[in-house]
Amino acid sequence: MPESQNIESHKSMTKQKLLEHLQDIEWDNFEVKTARTDVPKDVWETVSAFSNTSGGWIVFGVSQKKQTFDIVGVDDVEKLENDMLTTLRSKTKFNIKLSPQAKRYKIDGKNVLAFYIPSSDIKPVYFNGVQNTFIRTGSGDQQASEFEINALYRDQAFGSMSEKAVEGTSVDSLNKASYKRFREYLKGFNPNLHYNTMDDDEFNQRLKIVTDGKLTYGGLLFLGTNAAITDHFSDFRVDYLEIPATNYADAEPRYTFRIEEQENLWEYYFVLFQRLRIYANNPLTIGEMGIGHEDTKEIDALREALVNLLIHSDHFSPMKPRIRVFTNRIEFENPGKLPRSVEELMKTDETLPRNPVLAKFFRLAKLCESAGYGFDRMLQWKKQTGNEVLFETSIDKTKFTFMLDTTKAIGEESGTIDGTENEKSDTKSGTIENKSGMKTKESGTIEEKSGMKIKTVDKILDLISKNNSISISQLSAETNITRSTIQKHIDNLKNNGIIRRDGADKGGKWVIIKPD
Repeated sequence: MPESQNIESHKSMTKQKLLEHLQDIEWDNFEVKTARTDVPKDVWETVSAFSNTSGGWIVFGVSQKKQTFDIVGVDDVEKLENDMLTTLRSKTKFNIKLSPQAKRYKIDGKNVLAFYIPSSDIKPVYFNGVQNTFIRTGSGDQQASEFEINALYRDQAFGSMSEKAVEGTSVDSLNKASYKRFREYLKGFNPNLHYNTMDDDEFNQRLKIVTDGKLTYGGLLFLGTNAAITDHFSDFRVDYLEIPATNYADAEPRYTFRIEEQENLWEYYFVLFQRLRIYANNPLTIGEMGIGHEDTKEIDALREALVNLLIHSDHFSPMKPRIRVFTNRIEFENPGKLPRSVEELMKTDETLPRNPVLAKFFRLAKLCESAGYGFDRMLQWKKQTGNEVLFETSIDKTKFTFMLDTTKAIGEESGTIDGTENEKSDTKSGTIENKSGMKTKESGTIEEKSGMKIKTVDKILDLISKNNSISISQLSAETNITRSTIQKHIDNLKNNGIIRRDGADKGGKWVIIKPD
């Protein structure tokens, strides 16, 4: 029999008061329905929405007016409860059988029914046809789009696709250089790993790079040739942009740096990590024995987010994993929702990777946590920098956001490389060479043809001292740095009391207050 409780209360109450009365229920999400005599027709939309997202409670016998809840009660508890449970546990209305949990309450002498609708392992959950698929967004039920329905279908294969064989592939579909680099990496960074003693055939079989003579999806994505990957993933890429603003609308140019397409996920990892590390501070600390050690916690936090993106992306989605570096934040966004809410996953070290084969590759290389999603490691960013880390997941995507120190301008100490699409990048040297022959260094210096290195700020001050009416556009042209980045340097110099502007933008003059 369902549980029953006697609770004394006032008729009208706030949400918090209602939740206090129903204190034995874990409230992640809930919806109230008046439902005095019959199961309301619109309840099926909420059942579908809760089943397709993170689950939730439906409460009968309570009406809501804005933020106020009134206990109206249900007239026939037995009938209403039986009608609801019978419908959900049969397949007369929904495409699958559902297993709700029911509880009864008595508040002010009135009967209240609560039904917990769990998140379904089989998705999408719909009633009277797939067009009646709903998802939960905020506090409302929304009819799912075709894109969202397809994402739900793909989630049915969560955790299984990466080890399936890919027709038309073989070991010849592996990128030989990437494969060699991976094996050498394991021997160098995980020398005691028993896989290191195996020949290639056994190694491939045991790690599920190959099955039945074909590459697995995990093996193909991780170590395949770009040609072989694009045969099955036509728009394969991990999109990385550095944007010189806090939003797309204000960015001029649209972006200052973009990672070129790579052969596979193993190659993407190294190029992306090399680029991201310029946003992390790894100070050298001296221990008791006088030996220096690098503090890599900030770098480790970004690495964990990067590996999470590569492991947990829904690579079959038309969306692509992407990283956006704005002036105030770094966003890691990948297609595919987390299997559970962020709150649940943070409470346990249980790991539920979307692509277990990819997860194993990175774990063996010691490039990610061996258990869980690495939230603790990512949260080290906040502990080390004082800047927030935000986690979000929805029906079709997941986003981790690392806030940056807004006092540090792009192109300066942060090491962002400024330029245009016509610039040639060299991630190993950390420089880019422009058409003019000048190089912008990751150290925040400008290297001129003469070989003399000048700090960006010093160069700006030097140009202002020579021409106190120089414009932002002229400074940009002289330093070969984007206007938006020059403007950030100017703003910093003004905020720090080093320069000021006398007069209007046009016809005004720069005044250097403090030459250093």
